[in-house]
Amino acid sequence: MEKQNIYILGIESSCDDTSAAILCNGKVLSNVVASQKIHELYGGVVPELASRAHQQNIVPVIDQAIKQAGITKEDLSGIAFTRGPGLMGSLLVGTSFAKSLALALDIPLIEVNHMQAHILAHFIEEEEYAIPEFPFLAMTISGGHTQIVQVNDYFDMEIIGETIDDAVGEAFDKSAKILGLPYPGGPLIDKHAQLGNPKAFPFPKPKVGELNFSFSGLKTAVLYFVQKQVKENPNFVAENLNDICASLQYTIINILIDKLKKASKKTGIKSIAIGGGVSANSGIRKALKDGEQKYGWKTFVPKFEYTTDNAAMIGIVGYLKYLKKDFTDMSITAKARIKF
Repeated sequence: MEKQNIYILGIESSCDDTSAAILCNGKVLSNVVASQKIHELYGGVVPELASRAHQQNIVPVIDQAIKQAGITKEDLSGIAFTRGPGLMGSLLVGTSFAKSLALALDIPLIEVNHMQAHILAHFIEEEEYAIPEFPFLAMTISGGHTQIVQVNDYFDMEIIGETIDDAVGEAFDKSAKILGLPYPGGPLIDKHAQLGNPKAFPFPKPKVGELNFSFSGLKTAVLYFVQKQVKENPNFVAENLNDICASLQYTIINILIDKLKKASKKTGIKSIAIGGGVSANSGIRKALKDGEQKYGWKTFVPKFEYTTDNAAMIGIVGYLKYLKKDFTDMSITAKARIKF
């Protein structure tokens, strides 16, 4: 008997990217992302503008994802959507649309936790990418989150370390702003860091709980450092931009790797996976690969397009939940803050 294809539509709208993906039995057929350029004018995401843009983008993005996958909406087996965490207005657009479409097509609705999706993106079937075995440690690093999670099974996860203030992506973006770089600044710091000396300027590493993170002090240290240097030499940032970026990135990577080393030692787990937008950073990817030689780790880095917010990761969670018949009823509402 031929295996029946399970087609899942994934919808992601937690922040400022509207994304839709179609997965067939865990394989991605399409993954369409519409980014919102308007936030660059404001140096950060403006929630009200983000939700309006989602309203404009959601229909064409889903339409394109279905067409690219070569199916029709009637072929869909279920619809997965991001319930939270994220910006409330943005989440509401995706949640409302998912509910309406599932109701119209009379197919199952599946809620997805955005942070779990970043971790489970590793289970998308891609030829050149290995899939981690349980248990493994996942470090989710993004503009809104920094966590170390012990993953025992698909839906058995425990946060064993997290930031007590700012997320790592915020530290990158705010530091970039101090240096006069446009938003989003994280990728630009990475670009300049590759041309600079990582040991040119020592920045402090925060002292917090064993597996927890703190980045607010680092941001402040960068601000005071730049203010002091610019007072003495107005051209300091322009003349030393590559070295400042390299030193900052080096400090952040050291903080992340130190915590992973402690988590690995404490749990005895040597399989390490990363996810979230900041995992696109070239320095972090290299440091993780180096960990294979230094600490005997087995590391898993997702395909570039599955690191930032995307609907393929929502779709894979939808597929895994579909197999368990873990469906959601129509009374479901979006939640800006949501636990694992």
